[in-house]
Amino acid sequence: MSAKPRLNAKQKEAVEATEGRILVLAGAGSGKTSVLINRIAHLIDKGVPPKAILGLTFTNKAAEEMRARVSALIGAKLAKDVTLATFHSFCMGILREEIERLGYTSNFTLYDEKDIKRLVTNIAKQMLEHDGELPSLAPTIEQIKAARSKGTFDGGDATWHDKFSKELFLKLNDSMRSYNAVDFDSLLTLTVDLFEKFPEALDKFATRFRYIMIDEYQDTSPIQYKLAHLLSSKWNNLFVVGDDDQSIYGWRGALVDNILNFQADQVVKLEQNYRSTPTILNAANAVIAKNTKRHAKELWSSLPHSEPIEIFHAPTELDETGAVIDRIVKLKQDRGYKWSDFAILYRSNTLARPFEAALIKTVWRSGDQWMRGIPYQVFGGTEMVERSEVKDLMSYLRAIANPKDEEALLRIINFPRRGISDETIAFITKTNRKEKKALWTLLQEIATHDHPICNELTRHGSQGITSFVTFLKKEQEAFRQKPMKVALKELIDSLNFKKAVSDEVKSEKMKAFKQENIDACIGLIGDYEESAHSPTLPDFLATSLLNKQHQTRQKKLGENKLSLMTLHSAKGLEFPVCCLVALENHLLPHEKSLKETGIEEERRLFYVGLTRAKERLILSMAKKRARYGKEMASEPSRFLYDIPKELLRISCHKSL
Repeated sequence: MSAKPRLNAKQKEAVEATEGRILVLAGAGSGKTSVLINRIAHLIDKGVPPKAILGLTFTNKAAEEMRARVSALIGAKLAKDVTLATFHSFCMGILREEIERLGYTSNFTLYDEKDIKRLVTNIAKQMLEHDGELPSLAPTIEQIKAARSKGTFDGGDATWHDKFSKELFLKLNDSMRSYNAVDFDSLLTLTVDLFEKFPEALDKFATRFRYIMIDEYQDTSPIQYKLAHLLSSKWNNLFVVGDDDQSIYGWRGALVDNILNFQADQVVKLEQNYRSTPTILNAANAVIAKNTKRHAKELWSSLPHSEPIEIFHAPTELDETGAVIDRIVKLKQDRGYKWSDFAILYRSNTLARPFEAALIKTVWRSGDQWMRGIPYQVFGGTEMVERSEVKDLMSYLRAIANPKDEEALLRIINFPRRGISDETIAFITKTNRKEKKALWTLLQEIATHDHPICNELTRHGSQGITSFVTFLKKEQEAFRQKPMKVALKELIDSLNFKKAVSDEVKSEKMKAFKQENIDACIGLIGDYEESAHSPTLPDFLATSLLNKQHQTRQKKLGENKLSLMTLHSAKGLEFPVCCLVALENHLLPHEKSLKETGIEEERRLFYVGLTRAKERLILSMAKKRARYGKEMASEPSRFLYDIPKELLRISCHKSL
């Protein structure tokens, strides 16, 4: 157990506010995590049982950091009984216990966004009786996604598309239930549905958790708001921490009004910043003060004042790229920074490309040697769990854990190839839809020659289906009887899976890469099996999916590489030197986002970018930038005019 860290007066006030509804307005870099973990320790010191404390946050990174710090502060024995989790993993745990009340079974599969899109496309084809390519379903999927995040379809029947989307939404829910599958959105909506339909289920959890804490409250959606208030209905001890000035996820359902309108018994403001220099904070304060919908607060720091913020306007985006990289190289050489101390932040992913090209070609001096290329990392690449070979392997595990999962069955039924043609699969799927029978049931009937369709299938197709059903049943038994890591190794060997994957690509390097990904899956299930209290295959699959973003981000942040990332990706991070680039009116504020989430959220996004910098801040833009396939004039972002001139050093793009 470590000594408790010193807290400033406002942090101490927040920690000791234990009863009722408490709102802590925690400015950027103000030590909100210290407040949360010290409040847990304070509650336990007061005699509150650890099992009565629940902490909810949004990312696995935040939850794991809190677990580690709570454990260091109060000891592992006490800490293990405190529930610290993301909203999604917490709801998944509740549903594993209670989902049978809603007509599912506890071995449900967790679908990701791509699974849902495929399922929506298939349902749309059935509804339209269309077997070919459909026009873009993007507007329909967005409408359905919004409905699923709320749990209900609010759109009326004004247009054909509204009616179509509503019917598709209802059919999607029915299909998910028949497949015994849930997705990220329905983890939350089903939990709220459970609590509203079965008061005894709500009472079980509301009684258990007497003290509820929510981190990043400004990012909560309407369904998360409802969940929080249902859970806290018994004891009314709800402690929320957040910063309305950093609410930047309106486009994915976050509602800043949740924190603006929170009915608090006590409000505590954390305004002392421990991250950035006063120069950077004064600029950020001046920018965000222009927003009208916010809690008034002003960040300050006891750190010494630093050099002004550098700003320059380059003739073209190519000139801007070169000037930013020149400044980074010079700062590294003059000040001794590591490459990982630098971040280049931008509004959208497409803006990374010219920087990547320039970083690869840059020549710089290290001591007496000339080096070519600056090591960098781009956030947002394809993650391991999205690779086709990993998706195939995970689909086998999904089908073994939950044979009702039709998406998984259709993905693996003929991979590796077992003589089942696309025509056969289409014929089976059509029969399946017509008879409204579970696909797994139909496949088993075909395998035992107990269905009229057998007479219409080719010999190879029929044998392939029999082989598939036999194999899957054998593997279901293997995963019941053996350690999962052993069973997975044997499954890969039985399928000759590595060879099947390698045969799909020509490059030896890519063959090796794919095989490494397969081996990584074996390692992943072994690690889970060793660490989980009661390991199960459905839980492994869901946990792996919930953790994927965090695992990728953590691996990258540990490397000595310059970071390229969007302003959204940078939230929660900090760097000694930040370069905010392409600060132009059509990009920040972004033209499209202005219509969807409004000017205030765009200004908050700029504020988040400014407050990522600890020591140095460089702001840049170009007078001309490629747009719509041709070079066009660009105007500086309107937000730049909100920064007091005395905080800026305006320079020529070439001056260093």
